[in-house]
Amino acid sequence: MRYLLADTLLLGKRTLLRFRRSSELVIGFLVQPVMFILLFVYVLGGAIQTPGFDDYVNFLMPGIIVQTIAFGGFVTAIALAEDMRKGLIDRLRSLPIARSTVLAGRTVSDLVTNSAALAVMLVVGVLVGFNFDASVIEIVAGIGLLLLFDYAFSWIFALMGLRASTPEAAQQVGFILIFPLTFASSAFVPIDSMPSWLQTFAQVNPFTVIVDAMRSLWVGAPTGNSIWGAVAWSLGLIAVFAPIATWRYKRTVSD
Repeated sequence: MRYLLADTLLLGKRTLLRFRRSSELVIGFLVQPVMFILLFVYVLGGAIQTPGFDDYVNFLMPGIIVQTIAFGGFVTAIALAEDMRKGLIDRLRSLPIARSTVLAGRTVSDLVTNSAALAVMLVVGVLVGFNFDASVIEIVAGIGLLLLFDYAFSWIFALMGLRASTPEAAQQVGFILIFPLTFASSAFVPIDSMPSWLQTFAQVNPFTVIVDAMRSLWVGAPTGNSIWGAVAWSLGLIAVFAPIATWRYKRTVSD
């Protein structure tokens, strides 16, 4: 177990170093969310009605943070697809390490990079007027819930990266999956403002559940059992996709 943890952390560190040296990834990963915040707050915010919220930014920030956390999984998918194309996966299997450590290292590094993005977004959010209506414990619990959600989606992106033929394909498939899920949720507009046929989907959308949970924890919005629902969704995604991604990886390196 000690060697498994050490190998996982080593591979995670390698991924972080590669990410840091890719200036285009760093810029896109950190700057794009900030641009989204400024666009929604200052351009679209005045046209969007959010009953129960004094300011649109307090409604927006939990949603846009969840979107950024989800899109952060692209790093995992792209990196795995790139390693597959370059044959690095084949070289890694010759090392005396457990095969599961490669994926574990990727998902751990994803947690670190998304933590950095989360810190940047919180600072920008406060600067544009976001106000926490929560205790320190609730704020920390919200961060923990976000990281659990991030870890769950990292396994989905890991599977995408292993199945994609190229890094570009992995990014396109991930975008097609995440983009409609985020916008067909309560992340940016109240569900009540959507067409009735879309409301049914939005209410069961996992992004709606996690966003509502964040609003409950950070701004005191009444959102029912969304916190436990977000935990259940995250653990369920890990339980389903972690074994599938690991199986896919083992099959890949044995072919």
